[in-house]
Amino acid sequence: MTALLVAFLVSTIAASTPLLLAATGELIVEKVGVLNLGVEGMMLAGAIAGFATANQTGITSLGVLAAMVAGIALSMLFAVVSLTLQANQTATGLALTIFGRGFSALVGAGYVGIPAPTLPKIHLPVLSDIPVLGPVIFGHDILVYLALAILAAVAWCIRSTHLGLILRAVGDSHDAAHALGYAVIPIRYAAVAFGGALAGLAGAYMSLAYTPLWAQDMTAGRGWVAVALVTFSAWRPFWLLIGAWFFGALMYLSLYVQALGVAVPSALLSAVPYIGTVVVLVLISRDARRIRLHRPAMLGRPFQARV
Repeated sequence: MTALLVAFLVSTIAASTPLLLAATGELIVEKVGVLNLGVEGMMLAGAIAGFATANQTGITSLGVLAAMVAGIALSMLFAVVSLTLQANQTATGLALTIFGRGFSALVGAGYVGIPAPTLPKIHLPVLSDIPVLGPVIFGHDILVYLALAILAAVAWCIRSTHLGLILRAVGDSHDAAHALGYAVIPIRYAAVAFGGALAGLAGAYMSLAYTPLWAQDMTAGRGWVAVALVTFSAWRPFWLLIGAWFFGALMYLSLYVQALGVAVPSALLSAVPYIGTVVVLVLISRDARRIRLHRPAMLGRPFQARV
């Protein structure tokens, strides 16, 4: 029973890590008033860029770096179209996801079934050997701990720093922020780039750690779940972590039930996390006051400087 519990907790943390990385980036993007629905496309671009680079060089750290660069590149494409050219952010984000899927399928066609170096698990003498707590807390790869560190830094930044105040000001009233002398568009560009870097990092985790191989559409909708997590958390980092663990547990449970051979259609079990996403969002949407209280007022609205 103990071994089963340990396996469940370890797998839940692993399954939640790409969600946490992508959702943390999207949280910052939405905090400045930008809605980027292209997270899935950026994750796929990061997954294939990281896998291909690691495969060619044999160095996983270069693969992780390449994944972040790929995520930033696609996010800048989104930023130019939606922030500079003032195109509809929802339509641009959807187009970015379609582009990311096509790009990753094209580049990844030659890497199907080919192995690549994987991110090693960290082993700390004594600590990693503690029963139950050792493998659960000290038995993961570096990106798991990096995801938690980034979330903690983002939470501190938003709550306690002048930079966090600027980000919130731009997201709540870009006209007022502009009047105070803040460069709204460059700030939004920087936030979108940060979100792209974390989405690419989430993709790298998928192809270099979680399932160390390349398969077309391997993110399997996790980018959409990450976007939903931001709303689920009401744009608050602590609840983002809780939500990522919750959906990570759902994803692992669906795989575990299939492995046990329970007489339930595998397609239905695979759909459980996404059904859960829809149910949670429906329940959250019933509390309109909570959403209005925490939602950035300028979310999705274009900014045009008035002289």
